[in-house]
Amino acid sequence: MPTVYDEVKSKMLELCRENNFFGEKIVIRARTLTPEEAIGNPEGDDFPLKKGKESLMEAEFRGALGQAFTDRFGDYEGTLDEIFTMPLKNNFRRALFVAALNAVLRHLGLIGGTVHCRDEGPAQCAAQVVSFIRDRAGMAKIAQIGFQPAIAGALAKAFPFRLLDLDPDNIGRTKFGIVVEGPEATEDAVAWADLLLVTGTTITNDTIGRFLNIKPTIFYGTTVAGAAYLMGWDRFCAASS
Repeated sequence: MPTVYDEVKSKMLELCRENNFFGEKIVIRARTLTPEEAIGNPEGDDFPLKKGKESLMEAEFRGALGQAFTDRFGDYEGTLDEIFTMPLKNNFRRALFVAALNAVLRHLGLIGGTVHCRDEGPAQCAAQVVSFIRDRAGMAKIAQIGFQPAIAGALAKAFPFRLLDLDPDNIGRTKFGIVVEGPEATEDAVAWADLLLVTGTTITNDTIGRFLNIKPTIFYGTTVAGAAYLMGWDRFCAASS
């Protein structure tokens, strides 16, 4: 059975053929951004980038930028056909693939919001997330997968809310009056929730399949921009550029 990555790859390869990208010597460069480069100085110190748990890979294609969160990062240079056909066997390769597809789709004018917001952006994003969800789901029970503190703080005040994360430094701690749960609580939280708000980094850490076609789902963040466009997934990312 084709995986979600197989489907995204197929769609990207078709776009590259339609635009004759494989006929050119096109190079994608991905580089690791420091926290200051990636996110500036938002209020609070709980953001994964600020804590050094994750980094952003950035691909540039014909002046268009695409980013991807990952916990395995480094530099890479290759052609589009190499990136879009390589086996996605670890988080590093998936991050390269995702950053590259975000940059290519951005260049084609098919998506925006591929560069992480900075400074006051997270707070501006949080100010809009409650109305965004209420418009779609009313007073739903929300399970947020992945700890984005500004969003979690806003949702915890407005909805019946559960928060799950992979970071052992967060699991078991109380944030915004909610105890952060670990991945072992995923099945129970999904069953409990009316709507899932899922970090886009699930596409780089290969957990995205746990949240597809189960409950109404909104992905958030820049990482999932291109895949959400190609697959028709709902995405929230109010302050990215």
